[in-house]
Amino acid sequence: MNRKKLQKLTDTLTKNCKHFNKFEVKCLIQLFYNLVGDVTEWQGVVIGLDRNAFRNILHVTFGMTDDMIMDRVFRGFDKDNDGCVNVSEWIYGLSLFLRGTLEEKMKYCFEVFDLNGDGFISKEEMFHMLKNSLLKQPSEEDPDEGIKDLVEITLKKMDYDHDGKLSFSDYERSVREETLLLEAFGPCLPDPKSQMEFESQVFKDPNEFNDM
Repeated sequence: MNRKKLQKLTDTLTKNCKHFNKFEVKCLIQLFYNLVGDVTEWQGVVIGLDRNAFRNILHVTFGMTDDMIMDRVFRGFDKDNDGCVNVSEWIYGLSLFLRGTLEEKMKYCFEVFDLNGDGFISKEEMFHMLKNSLLKQPSEEDPDEGIKDLVEITLKKMDYDHDGKLSFSDYERSVREETLLLEAFGPCLPDPKSQMEFESQVFKDPNEFNDM
């Protein structure tokens, strides 16, 4: 990408980006094109990170291991549902992912956990996510029973209107009272160490990520 194009793209994305300054946006754009290969958009083909490339970044850079959650994070970034994360989705997604306010993070996490997008986190969804994120322990007991108990305990704590599922209102109230519940059903945000390492590397010299 030539300098003039990069400058124009940086200006546009910085204007609409809440949590990154111009220098940081420029670094993230350069990193994006390092990751996808510096190719021009042609014949209507959108240049972006596909699901596998994106999941690889979540795994290698942010230590995520849960396939179901990584898939949901990808969908959270891929706002236009075209199967790849383009440069603007990359910048705006990382803005929330790395530096979002509690309000932004609650909305994002709830959408990640609401697997079928119906506006609620159901018992079944809780069961799938908890089963997926908990380490499989070799034991004689049926692990599913333990997870069902955990779902009931979670509902008891978070389901304020007692309708057997979590609305955003239930979830928001619970998280405001206990912020550890933000990622109650699986890690979908970077831990502080990964975040710090990513930012210190990228906002210094994005070329170091060439071989990621």
